[in-house]
Amino acid sequence: MSQKLKAGVLGGTGMVGQRFIALLENHPWFEVTTIAASPRSAGKRYEDAVGGRWKMDTPMPEAVKDLVVMNVNEVEAVASQVDFVFSAVDMSKEEIKAIEEAYAKTETPVVSNNSAHRWTPDVPMVVPEINPEHMKVIDSQKKRLGTERGFVAVKPNCSIQSYAPALTAWKEFEPYEVAATTYQAISGAGKTFQDWPEMEGNIIPFIGGEEEKSEKEPLRIWGEIKDGVIAPASSPVITCQCIRVPVLNGHTAAVFVKFKKKPTKEQLIEKLRNFSGAPQELNLPSAPKHFIQYLEEENRPQVTADVDYENGMGISVGRLREDAVYDWKFVGLSHNTVRGAAGGAILCAELLKAQGYISAK
Repeated sequence: MSQKLKAGVLGGTGMVGQRFIALLENHPWFEVTTIAASPRSAGKRYEDAVGGRWKMDTPMPEAVKDLVVMNVNEVEAVASQVDFVFSAVDMSKEEIKAIEEAYAKTETPVVSNNSAHRWTPDVPMVVPEINPEHMKVIDSQKKRLGTERGFVAVKPNCSIQSYAPALTAWKEFEPYEVAATTYQAISGAGKTFQDWPEMEGNIIPFIGGEEEKSEKEPLRIWGEIKDGVIAPASSPVITCQCIRVPVLNGHTAAVFVKFKKKPTKEQLIEKLRNFSGAPQELNLPSAPKHFIQYLEEENRPQVTADVDYENGMGISVGRLREDAVYDWKFVGLSHNTVRGAAGGAILCAELLKAQGYISAK
C-alpha cells in the first residue's frame, strides 16, 4: 500500500486506547496520526498526558510521544485530521452513542471497542472470522445517518471470544444449550495489580452487566440481516456466570454444551483445528494464521503458556471431554485486551478496508 490511512484513537490515554496505540505501531495499512482524549488531557504531548500510567508491557511508540492530544469533544476538529477513528472513550453509554454517531456524521468511519452501539439494530457487531457478512448492514445505517462514508461498527464483548468461536466451529452439530463460567482478567476492568491491589489473591463473583452480554451477544453475532437490521439468532440458549480473578491478561471460560446432532470428540477437534474465515482468506495483517488451537494436554490452556497464542489474536481450547449432564465440556482461553478489545477492533478495521468501507478521505 503506497500510503497508510490516517487513524485516530478516541480515548487514547486509557488502557484500551494504549493497547490500540501499541498494536498499531508499524502497522502496514494504518498510522496513528491523531489522539483524542478528555479535556483534561487535551493540549498536552501524549507522553505527558499519559505520564506514569502507560500500562503496556512494550515501550510507548516513539512516533506518538510528541503528538498533541486533542479534545475528543471537538468532533469536527478531530475528524478533519483522520480517515477513520478507533473509539475507546470512557463515558456513559448514552454519551458514547452520541459522540460515535457525531463522528460518523462527519463522514468519519468509527470502529468501536465500546458496548454502547452493540444493540443498535443497524450497527454491525463483528468477529471477522465469524460474521464478516454483517458489515453489509452499514449500507442501511448510512441511509439512517444521512452519510456517504461515515458509520459505526463495533466488536463484541471480550469474554465471549473464549467460547463463541468454538461454538461457531461446531455449528453443523447444532448446539442448543450452553452453560458457561468465565474467569476474567483484571485488565478487562482497565486495571493492573498496582491499581487494584485488593484483587491479589482474591476472586470477585460479579462483573456488572457482563453476564447479560455473555448470554446475548453471541446470538447477535450468529444472527442474520433482515430488512436492513441484524436479527439475532434464537439458539442456542446460553446461561453464564462471570467471575473476576487475579490474572492480568486472559479470559478463561469453562463451557458445557448440548448438541442436537451428537458429534464425536474427533469430529469436534477437527472442526476447531480447521476453522478459519475471511481474515485468513484475505490474509489481513492482524489475522492469526491459525485461529483456534486445540491442546491435548490435560492442564491446558493456561494463561501463562497460551494467552499470547498468535500474538494474542488466536483462541486456545482444551479439556474437551464428555459430560454426565451435558454432551460435551471444554475450556477456552482468549487474550481480552488483544483479540477481545483493541486487536479485535483493528482486525475489524482491516476487514472494513478490504471490503471497501474504509478508505482515504
